[in-house]
Amino acid sequence: MARVKVAFIGAGSGGFTLSQVRALCRTPNLQGSLVSLMDIDEDRLDDTHVICRRVAEQMGVEVTFEKTLDRREALKGADFVINTALVDGARRMKDGWLIAEKHGVKWGGSYHILYDEPFWLNYYQLQLFEGIARDMLELCPEAWLLLISNPVLAGTTFLTRTYPDLKMVGLCGADGSVYEIASVLGLERERITYEVPGVNHFIWLTKMYYEGRDVFPMIDQWLETEAERYWEKHPEGEMGRKKMDLYRKLGAIPIGDSASITGASWPWWYHSSEEVEQHWRTDSRQWWYEYVEHVRTAPEKFKRLVQDESREYVNASEGPEAHGLQIPIIESIACDIPRTFITNIQNTNGFVAGVSRDFEVEIPTLISRRGVQGIKTDGLPKAILAHLLRDRVAPVEIELEAYQQGSRNLLTHLVMTDKWITSQKQAEDLIDEIFGLPYHGELREHYH
Repeated sequence: MARVKVAFIGAGSGGFTLSQVRALCRTPNLQGSLVSLMDIDEDRLDDTHVICRRVAEQMGVEVTFEKTLDRREALKGADFVINTALVDGARRMKDGWLIAEKHGVKWGGSYHILYDEPFWLNYYQLQLFEGIARDMLELCPEAWLLLISNPVLAGTTFLTRTYPDLKMVGLCGADGSVYEIASVLGLERERITYEVPGVNHFIWLTKMYYEGRDVFPMIDQWLETEAERYWEKHPEGEMGRKKMDLYRKLGAIPIGDSASITGASWPWWYHSSEEVEQHWRTDSRQWWYEYVEHVRTAPEKFKRLVQDESREYVNASEGPEAHGLQIPIIESIACDIPRTFITNIQNTNGFVAGVSRDFEVEIPTLISRRGVQGIKTDGLPKAILAHLLRDRVAPVEIELEAYQQGSRNLLTHLVMTDKWITSQKQAEDLIDEIFGLPYHGELREHYH
């Protein structure tokens, strides 16, 4: 048993924090631990504190909770830090998206504009990440940072380069979508193995075995005999029309957010016109505006949950793994239980060939008391690697250079990497209007 201190930064997110506390309470090795809840919104923090204590009481476990508005106080003595904070995300995303659409940007391939990692929000997130990193190196230098908040790709790359002594790992969990493929094919998930190399929000299923048998011939057979009937009800998803079309053309299957309605709707050519989108039965615009409304209204829903004191929070059928990677990873490190997880780390040993060794990759990692050890993959088909370098690596490199220099010129170049931007004036007009939002004074000052 390990009694650790786990600090949640952005604990007022409510639902996510609650799920992690439930997972921790279901982990006998972590009972007796201290959970420090930190948020800048006192009302939401109070709600989260109440409901987390309620969960522990209902489950009859020994977990201590504290709450604070002071990040440094939460980090003192921490063994693990989970960052879920999003700086005014719902408002910043929606306002910026509406401006971008007005300037001719469309949903489809716009990772740094029409997505939940737009350049104007990433600035505030990177500022937050830096502050947490500096505080950790001062107050809890041996603690592990589990980065959940986007941009995981830019954030992991930036932090591992800038703060090499920081112990950190980026988490997403999108690889779990592989099990949807297993389910459609009627395969038991416990008997499959797979490899999904790439970078965050751009990972590809290159190998999949079921009891040692190659699954790809099964997928090929399914495409011939079952696909059209399946797509009548399920046009999206891991075996949806668009993803299977990419598999036929590129030889690997995009997984999770990769090439989905959530993953910047990559690639743009499936969204080149309304008629094309209708053919592929996809509508990212509607999904994302519904998502931002969900983020905006989540605190109200959580408040109602808190007010229902009779509510039961215990589901006897759930294990810790039902709530993601965070708590199992903490247990693996704290209790020296070696496990393999797909995580985001620096590509130090060429884990994905063709990607710079100081850039982030999403790969299988062995996690134990020794830390997070990357496992080398067989990489990606050359065509997919080319798309990855152009559409994910290159823009992030420009963005990070713009951020570090405070360069408006480089920020303009970042915007001009977008397919829908056809002139420098269009890019500059878009930036000007986004910078003109009344709450973006700090952003304007940074990119002088």
